[in-house]
Formats: sequence, structure tokens, C-alpha cells
Amino acid sequence: MDKPVCLIDTESDGKLCVQQSALQILQQIQQPVVVVAVVGLYRTGKSYLMNRLAGQQKGFALGSTIESKTKGIWMWCVDHPTKARTTLVLLDTVGLGDVDKGDPKHDTKIFSLAVLLSSTLVLNSRGTIDNRAIEELQYVTELTEYIKVKSSDEGEDDSEFVKFFPSFIWAVRDFTLEQKINGKYVTEDQYLEYALKLKPGSSRTVKEFNLPRECIRNYFPSRKCFTFPFPTTPENVSRLESLDPADLSPDFQKVSDHFCKFIFDRSEVKRLKDGHTVTGRVLGQLVKTYVDTISSGEVPFLENAVIAMAMIENEAAVKEGLEVYQSGMEKLKDSFPLELKDVSSEHQHLSNMATQTFMKRSFKDSEGTFMKYLEEDINKLFDGYLCKNEEASKKRCENLLSSLSAPMTEKLKKGFYATPGGYDLFSQDLEDIIKEYKIQDNKGVKAEDTLEEFLKQKSVDSNAILQADKKLTEKEKKIMEEREKAVLLAQEINAKEQKQQQLEEKMEAERRSNEERMRQMKEKMDEELRLQREEAERAMDKKLKKGFYATPGGYVLFSQDLEDIIKEYKIQDNKGVKAEETLEEFLKQKSVDSNAILQADKKLTEKEKKIMEEREKAVLLAQEINAKEQKQQQLEEKMEAERRSNEERMRQMKEKMDEELRLQREEADRAMDSKLKEQADLLEKGFKEKADRMTKEIEDFRSKNKEAEKESDKMFKKMIENMNNRHAETMNLMMRQHSEQMKAIMSMPRPKSDSSMVILRLIIGGLSSALFSGPRPS
Repeated sequence: MDKPVCLIDTESDGKLCVQQSALQILQQIQQPVVVVAVVGLYRTGKSYLMNRLAGQQKGFALGSTIESKTKGIWMWCVDHPTKARTTLVLLDTVGLGDVDKGDPKHDTKIFSLAVLLSSTLVLNSRGTIDNRAIEELQYVTELTEYIKVKSSDEGEDDSEFVKFFPSFIWAVRDFTLEQKINGKYVTEDQYLEYALKLKPGSSRTVKEFNLPRECIRNYFPSRKCFTFPFPTTPENVSRLESLDPADLSPDFQKVSDHFCKFIFDRSEVKRLKDGHTVTGRVLGQLVKTYVDTISSGEVPFLENAVIAMAMIENEAAVKEGLEVYQSGMEKLKDSFPLELKDVSSEHQHLSNMATQTFMKRSFKDSEGTFMKYLEEDINKLFDGYLCKNEEASKKRCENLLSSLSAPMTEKLKKGFYATPGGYDLFSQDLEDIIKEYKIQDNKGVKAEDTLEEFLKQKSVDSNAILQADKKLTEKEKKIMEEREKAVLLAQEINAKEQKQQQLEEKMEAERRSNEERMRQMKEKMDEELRLQREEAERAMDKKLKKGFYATPGGYVLFSQDLEDIIKEYKIQDNKGVKAEETLEEFLKQKSVDSNAILQADKKLTEKEKKIMEEREKAVLLAQEINAKEQKQQQLEEKMEAERRSNEERMRQMKEKMDEELRLQREEADRAMDSKLKEQADLLEKGFKEKADRMTKEIEDFRSKNKEAEKESDKMFKKMIENMNNRHAETMNLMMRQHSEQMKAIMSMPRPKSDSSMVILRLIIGGLSSALFSGPRPS
């Protein structure tokens, strides 16, 4: 974008509305966004700071009168100067306190939207951070009236909002005071924290003094302050955007540079709850959802907004995945007919690509509902393409046989075969057609089926020619009839075998596709679990960095936050096989912070600290046991699955053996019948010597057939023996692992005190709130 556009406008009746042209811009941004919003009283120089962040001197309107130039919220999207493949979205809000806005709640709505949409919120004010400046931020105290985390009636504490709210920067413009507290120089951040310091007491005056400060401290634990001196002489302020840098104060430029660098380096990518990265497209959906909700007089529920976004994004993800699959299959269709293995291979490849496309865009599909929709839609499309491939194959094969049999058709019309010996001529021509057909390439999946239909059609002509052939005796005609039946039977078997092979190839392709989908789904779940854990850690780290827990009673607050994280983690679905192990690692990491906070908590006695230490050890031990028991359970499930799998393999192998032996016997019986008929014909014609030789051949055939059956039986038995041996080795390995894990669980140390054992039993049953119901700050 070369200039800002209006994102949210204020209509004549005071209602907020979203500009479609701005949404279309966001819709095109597929990469993550860092969203920086600036709020503050009008005529405090907000727009100048945003222009600096955009790397431009002009852009957002500065104005030179007391009429606010910015209406609603304006947006400027630029490439992030330090983060590759990231867009910096700058939001410049209407001047708070503008008398022309009419709606007394307009400021709070704008401020709420800035909080909801940004990853960094810049509060711009002028002069100093005194009591008046803080009292003018009354809309901070009204945030919870316009923003709710959950739609349920459950009470919400400030820690819930921290997960959603941006980091906070207070930019103080035209700052003229010395940065001193009690005669000592302090940093800008120390100056801010001093201004937000709470007064002791519980009187109404004290509560009114503390309320906005408590809101800022609790909602925005990650805080930063910048104090800007006057930028230039008073007469030049009105034309700040057109001034040469040489006309600006060096100190002002220095702070401005520091401010921009901090924003570029420290502002994080916008994320939803559970750590899902927000792209420009998702941001656009959030803008519309929040504005529509606020304009309708409702309160935005953050979790509902995330669920709505997930629904929209997951539906779009299914559509994108299908487009990838269909586009690839349409290209493949141009090459039909193809063998099934080639179609299945491309189907598997494109199905994997479609799943990857889906995974990139989808989120919070914890039940796999939309993944299932994608799978079902892909399978429907696949079946459709298989039908088209079959149609193309059948058409090619029919055309091929029609072309090859054209001379035969012409001969039939002319009565070429209606002569003595005509049947032999017809049979030879038919055999030549079949040979030529067999060597043709690219016949596809209907090759044998189409040939079977062709032979059935030609058998009518063949039988008529056979019966009319005066050169053949009745006995020879009978033999020829049997031969024709054998040819048709053989072709029918070929067609069925081709179908069976194609079915097996399709099942194998589906199995591989399903395995790949499961692998990608597991990766997605692991990624979402990681993001969720990181989001929880970020929220807690913000409090740790600002010393939120470094107060009397801070240990209990930390413990409660930790318990909330664990509870939220426990109720999440589809965490997979590493759930308990990952939680164990997380608790071990947090135990370092926990111990430091515990030792520094002045509200607890040494005895209480000892009890808390025992509790912590019990928590860690319980989680270690949970992790080991989960591994144990997974191993047992794996052993049971291996046993069932082996039984199924044995069953299938036996079925296969029985089927192959049956086919082998039938083939042998057909061959034996043929030889016996041939022997009978020889005897009838008086060829006794040849018939005797045939008897010897029959005996040899029977002997070889029995030997072949024995060899097949021996081979199958050897295969089963090998499979059983591999199964036994796998089971032995699993049993050893099982034994080692049981020993590890049984040998784990137990807490010394009886009270710790009670705690341990509570934790193993599920981390209980009773654990953290110890002393609380009054």
C-alpha cells in the first residue's frame, strides 16, 4: 500500500462500519501480521508516530486545527522492515475525546477495537503521566464491559485477558520534566511504574485512584514507556510532516528512532488464543466479526470469535485443499486411459498436497471434522475420476478391437468363412486379433473386460461357422466347442483377476493416503499443542518479567495461574502420545520460577514454605508418574494392536493360501480333463500307442501336481513361521520395555510425609484445586 485507507468508519448515526475495500486488501495478505495500533487524545501527534513506523514522512493525516482528521480507524499495511515474510499493519485511531463524535461510548468502542485487533498497543499522550492523564483513560476501566473472554457465566480474572491482550507502550509527547523520583534519576519504564503505583487503603477515594492503575497493570503486564521532548519550535508543529529532519530536535529524533526500533524488534506477530498465528486474511475476518458484534449492541466474546474464525478458515481450508486436488486430477485426466496404479499414485500425491494445503490454513479442528469433510470430498472426486478413466479405457479398447476386427467383419459379410475348413480360418483370424490386441499399450483398466465382451460377441459367429463347417466331424465339433468354452473361461478369469488386482491397488493407495493424512494430522496437533503451550508460557512470562508475583502472596497467585494452565491443557483434545511427557517437562521448567517466587514471598512463614516445597515435589513426582504410566499404557496398547494385527495377518494369509491352492487344483483339474478327453479321442480313433503314451503323461502330470501342492504348502508354512518369529521378536522386545517401565514406576521415590502422600494421591487422580488452596493474600 502506498497510502493509508479507512478500515473502520463512523456512520452518521454514530455506528461503526467496516470498509469493504480495506477488507479486500487484508484478504490478499496470506502472511503473518504484526499489528500496531495507536490510541490517545486528539491532537497529540499519534499520526506522526505511525508515519514514522511506515517509513514515510506523510501518510496518516496530521491536521493543523482542533478538528480531528482521523475518522474511525485508518489502516496502512507495509512490509515489515526487520521480519521476513511478515506484514506490518498500522492502525491509527480516531482522537479520543473528540467532541464531534456524539456517542459518549464511542471512545470506549474504538479503544476496545484497538485492543482486540493489535499485538502492540501504543497509548499516546502529552505532557506527563500524572493523575489527570490516568483518569482520562476511564475507558480502560470499561474494557470488561465491551470485551468478554467466554460466553459462559463463569467469572473471569485478569489472567484470562492477558492471553488475548497486546503488549502496551505509553508514548509521552512534549515531555519537559526531569525524570527524577525522590531526587534520583530513573528510566522511562521506572517512571511509568511509579505513575502506576497503587495507594494503600480501601477508602472510596483510594479505590477510584487505584482502579485505572490496576486495570493497566493487570491487563497489560508487558509495559514500556517512551518520553519524547518537543519536536521543534511551536510555530513549526502544525507543519511537522513537511519539516526537514534538520529542523527537528536531535533529542526528539533520537527517541523517535529508539521507539521505531523497539516496535520493529519487540512487537510480536498477532496471535489468537492457543497461539494460532493471524494472517492478514484472518485479521480481516476478526475486524468484521468484532465491528458487527459491537455495532449490534452485543459484547464480543473472544473465544466465540476464535471459534467463528476457525469455522470460516476451516471451511475455506477444505475448499482450497479440494481445488489443489481437483486441479491436479484435471491435468491427469488429459492422459486417460491410465493403469489404476498410475491414477492411484497421482491421487495419493495430490491427496497429500491437498491435506498439506488444508493444514496450513486450518486451526482448532480438534475433532478432525473438517479433515474428514476434505477426505470424503476427495474420495468422491477420486471415484468420479476412476469412472472417467474406466470410460476412457473402455472406449479406447472398443475402438482398438473394432479396428483390428474390421477385416474379419468384412469377411463375415462376404461369407468368406462359410466354406469347408472355414472354422479354422475364423479361429486363426480371431487368434491373430487377440495377439495384436494384447501387445497394444495404454489400454487401461478395462482391457480384459472389453476383450471378454468382444469374445462373447464373436462366439456367436464362431459357433455358427463351426456348425456349418462340413469338413469337421461331429466329434471334432464337440472338441472345438469345448476349446471355445475354455478360451472364454480363461478370459473371464483374466478379467476377474484384473479387477481383483485393481481393487487391491486401490485399497493399498487408500491405506497409504490414510497413513499420510494421519501423519500430517499428528504434526498439526503437535504444532497446535506447542503453540498453545508457548502462548500460556508467554502470558505467564509477561507477569514474571514485570514482577507480578514478586509481592507478598505472589506464590499463591503464581500457583493458581499454573493450575489454570494445567486445567486448560488437560481439557484440550487430541494432544497425542506425548501429552503427559510434555506437561512433565513444562512443570520442571516452571519449578525454577516457582521456587524463586516461593523463597521471596514474605507473606509465608518458613514452615509454610517447607510445606509448599513438599507440594511442589509431589506435583512433579505425580506428573512424572503420569508420564510413565501413559508410556506404559501406550506400550500395552501397542502390544495388543500388534497381537490383533498378527492374528489378522495370519487369517488373511490362510485365506490366501486356501484360495491359491483352490485355484491350483482347479487349474490342474481342467488340465487333467483336457488330457483325459484327448486320450479318449485317441483310443476311439484307434491310436492305442499314442493313448498309452498319454497315460504315462497323465501319471507324470498327477505326480508333478501333487509335488507342486506340497511345495506350495511348505512355502506357505515357512512364510507363516517367519511371520510368527518376527511377531515373537517384536512382542519380546515390547515385554522387556514393559518390564523396565514397570520397574521404573515401582522404584520411584515417594514423599516422606503423610500429608505429601495425600497430595500425591490427589494429583495422580487429576491435579486438584485443593493443592493450591493454601494461604492467599488478604
